Amino acid sequence: MSRNPSYPKDAAIGDGAKGGEDKGPEAGAEGSKRTKHLVTGAAIGIGSAAIVAALLYAKKRRNDR
Repeated sequence: MSRNPSYPKDAAIGDGAKGGEDKGPEAGAEGSKRTKHLVTGAAIGIGSAAIVAALLYAKKRRNDR
């Protein structure tokens, strides 16, 4: 079996720990905005890469004619 964890004597453990506090409904909204911005950025990146690829392909095709 594994050993029990050990903590520093001045560390808050359990319900009184500061890291475990809920930051309220604003925290959820901020996370959702971040996710939306991340997805939007990824979509813009993919779209612009597709446009660049299409332009390169179109330019290449004209020279072959």
